[in-house]
Amino acid sequence: MTVTITAFERSPDRGQGLARDMRVRWALEEVGQPYDVRLLSFVALRAPEHLARNPFGQIPTYEEDGLTLFESGAILLRIAERHSGLLPEDPDARARSIAWMFAALTTVEPPIFELSLATILERDKSWFAERQPMLQDRVRTRLDQLAAHLGDGEWLDGSFSAGDLLMVTALRRLESSDLLHDYPSLQAYIARAEARPAWQRAFADQLAVFTNSERT
Repeated sequence: MTVTITAFERSPDRGQGLARDMRVRWALEEVGQPYDVRLLSFVALRAPEHLARNPFGQIPTYEEDGLTLFESGAILLRIAERHSGLLPEDPDARARSIAWMFAALTTVEPPIFELSLATILERDKSWFAERQPMLQDRVRTRLDQLAAHLGDGEWLDGSFSAGDLLMVTALRRLESSDLLHDYPSLQAYIARAEARPAWQRAFADQLAVFTNSERT
């Protein structure tokens, strides 16, 4: 079985590990599954060949033994269900871990992504300064709630799981801002995840793509 994922040929995150193929690379590294990467230009994202894999023209996609998936959360669930290491064996703990996967993608990441996008695309707009406090408050609300749940625990629900993997990739979008400064427990949570060998291998692989693209 050969797994192939797609990623940006020239990632807009400039090697910071924020593009969503990072979470798929990380998951595959955690479970010890080798994979190939098909690098795509922004033009190629709109080509019929890629739109057949993802109708929205995005990355990552995942191909395995005749199956093609898009959406990073769905891809992670597939990986976690087929390999040990990302979901607990106990059915109730497994269900809670999946719930945290959904929470990361649908509750925590959206306000963070909206803030990040506004910072990039709206900085020169007349409403930018007025809108920022509202966007930041939405993020702080989720950070308050997440920090309260995490407390002094290492991970969200017992041992490290796919829920933590997705949550950390969402939170890392805030590392260039000062919003995490008031949440030392969340900063430590991210640091624990980044210390995992699987994360470091995935980050190095994604960084290498950016480094090589800068040379060409």
